[in-house]
Amino acid sequence: MDIKYPVSRPSMTGAELAYVTEAVDSGWISAHGAHVRRFEETFARYNDMAHGVACSSGTAALTLALRALGIGPGDEVIVPEMTFVASAWAVTYTGATPVFVDCRDDLNIDPDLIEEKITPSTRAIMPVHVDGRRCAMDQIMDIAFEYNLRVVEDFAEAHGIMPVGDVACYSLFANKIITAGEGGVCLTNDPRLAGQMAHLRSMAFTKDRSYLHKKIGYNFRMTALQGAVALAQAERIDEILGTRKEIERRYDEGLAGIDGITLMPPRDVLWLYDLRAERREELCRHLAAEGIETRVFFKPMSQQPMYRDPVWPTLNATRFSLDGLYLPTYTDLTASDQEFIVSQVRAFYGVG
Repeated sequence: MDIKYPVSRPSMTGAELAYVTEAVDSGWISAHGAHVRRFEETFARYNDMAHGVACSSGTAALTLALRALGIGPGDEVIVPEMTFVASAWAVTYTGATPVFVDCRDDLNIDPDLIEEKITPSTRAIMPVHVDGRRCAMDQIMDIAFEYNLRVVEDFAEAHGIMPVGDVACYSLFANKIITAGEGGVCLTNDPRLAGQMAHLRSMAFTKDRSYLHKKIGYNFRMTALQGAVALAQAERIDEILGTRKEIERRYDEGLAGIDGITLMPPRDVLWLYDLRAERREELCRHLAAEGIETRVFFKPMSQQPMYRDPVWPTLNATRFSLDGLYLPTYTDLTASDQEFIVSQVRAFYGVG
């Protein structure tokens, strides 16, 4: 069945092509091109942060942040149960151990459950702003202060929410609010952290480039072509966020009052439109037959094979994973597109 309405689709109506052409014409298409630097500066300034370090993916951004903070074997990092598995993998890549905390009903980490998971080995908290809802950062930052912990914020799904932690990490994958196809970026106000992340992302060369490497680095660089697309997207972020807020409003209005659908709490920014649906799998098949793609919620981290914990069936995150659903959400989705999608959801539940 052909998909007419994908879950996500990038919006490329700005200067993306012009900037990519500039990069190609310059002859410099690998890392450290002018567009990469301009993107780092533009995105950091938009988020009221001093430094941006662009890299190859959101997972790379998290890994760089943790490594730059000195986190490694023997350390523990608090990670939400309800997140994409890459959040936990970034901790594992450093040799540290992710320690999982269940979610509240807004899907974000429950700050009231964090302190009981803190041990002498805990070094950091990684709040993830799930589906564009801001975590309870005031409470999380207070906890971090009391226990002398660092805070690495995962903004993969929440471009546009202002960061407050030590490092803010973003994904620029094609389904994100702004995109470079692939890519990521770290933001921080700490020049030493920024320098360390930039050092680690590019093979950890010594200043004399002697090819003697004093620590393990990464090839996590962003190409100039990615930087060109990312820059054009960053220049449009307010427009994109405003359009997506209208998409959220139309879904809220069109899906309200349907017996079988539970709407989720409002979002600070819209990544993907999430809801809870009775007979979810049947609904997904019905929508697919009409060319409408859907996605289900993430599984809890404690259900993942590499982190398996028998507690997982009792988690709040598990409850949401069983009936959570994403509808098509992309910047170029029109009002008539949404009317058709909503009409198909309503028809499935027998609502005129």
